[in-house]
Amino acid sequence: MHNALLTRRRLLSAMGLSAGAAALAACTTPTTSAGAGSGGGSSNLRSDMSQAALPEIPSQYQGRTNILFWAPWTGGLFDAASELFSMFNDSQDEIFAGIESVGGYEDLNTQFTAALQAKAVPDMVCFPEMQWLQFYFADALTPLDSYFDDSFNTDIYIPNFVGEGLAGDQTFVVPFARSTPLFYYNKTMFSELGLPVDTQYTWSQLREWGAEFASLTNAGQPVRTFAYGQNDIWYTNAWLWAFDGRWSDGLEVMPTEDRVRELMSFAKEWVHVDGNAYQAQSSHTDFQNGVVAAVHGSTASMRGLTDAVDFELGAAFMPGEVNQPPKVPTGGSGFSLVRTESQERQDATAELLKFLATPEMSGWWHINSGYVPIVQAAIEEPEVRELHSSDPNFTVAVEQLENAQTVDPVHWFQAGTTETSAAFASITGDDADVDEVISSLRAEHEAVIEDNREDLEQYGI
Repeated sequence: MHNALLTRRRLLSAMGLSAGAAALAACTTPTTSAGAGSGGGSSNLRSDMSQAALPEIPSQYQGRTNILFWAPWTGGLFDAASELFSMFNDSQDEIFAGIESVGGYEDLNTQFTAALQAKAVPDMVCFPEMQWLQFYFADALTPLDSYFDDSFNTDIYIPNFVGEGLAGDQTFVVPFARSTPLFYYNKTMFSELGLPVDTQYTWSQLREWGAEFASLTNAGQPVRTFAYGQNDIWYTNAWLWAFDGRWSDGLEVMPTEDRVRELMSFAKEWVHVDGNAYQAQSSHTDFQNGVVAAVHGSTASMRGLTDAVDFELGAAFMPGEVNQPPKVPTGGSGFSLVRTESQERQDATAELLKFLATPEMSGWWHINSGYVPIVQAAIEEPEVRELHSSDPNFTVAVEQLENAQTVDPVHWFQAGTTETSAAFASITGDDADVDEVISSLRAEHEAVIEDNREDLEQYGI
């Protein structure tokens, strides 16, 4: 699987650049001239990159500078983001910001790579965690620092997420749809069984309660305790950190393999021996229907779950084990400005970024999506304060931020996340042999690190 990895050299090759160009990119980083952002510079531009096709522009927005964002969201999240864009379009009369859903993050990765090859790109993209780095090393992104002023700069954001957008002393990502994983539970069910609520859980504690949950039935079947998913990659970071392990430490893969074995053995036995956990096709659907007592999800799941369930929803920090509470991965994504041929569109896109970074808009996005209020001042917005007062679950998401940290380096790349997700799916779904899975995963992870070693070392890992 690692042969599908998008390294800088493969991306440059896909874009039609020579091996010499790839070698040059290996020892340089994108730079911005003193005039960039004000129309006076050119190093932030790429004359060969034009704008991808725009969606149909409504008549009231004709004649403006048109910019395009490819959104990695669908459903309610895309609807909320679209409403934000409409607010921006209606707030001024010079810029039209178009938004298109491309599916999920993996879809965006694939489509943006193809767009770079075709040299027809959006003006703004939004990659998860550290996965923007592969495009930074391909020289596809523009630094944002020249656009910073007193009201729009990295100081306005929650500090946990700012460093993940930096390369050297330049900013290539500003936070937007940022999150951590949360533990969601059927608070009504827990209370009826006399189990503790509004507390911090451990994985062993949840496993021990299997018989209590199984005493309840749903459609004639015992209620299960926990539902794993088929693509749980993000959560595996919190799981392993709870067991005091690491997926990679610097350039070293699985430095404490015994911790990985403990984690995988725990999941395997919970599913295939106890029978109180299982791999679900749609864990949140099962949770909403009362089939399972607990799931994990993003803070961005908060609004959807709150509106969907007909029981009292509980939200807690991710369960701990050896480490209690555990560290949790920072998640979600931030905005990056794509290098194109147009200074005018880059400047217009920066105006959109400034609008979305106001406390009012950040608070609105938090309320309507569940993502954390990434702009620090947004937490003081009256509507945000009212929400947190009426629904403490939203406060849990903010409080857990003190435990948030960047995912391990092997998960900075799509291939690393794909391999880890497949490994866990084989454990929870297919009852695979733990040692065989670890051996195979180690080899794949080492290939990911080796394929990206030069970039990681250049980045300071």
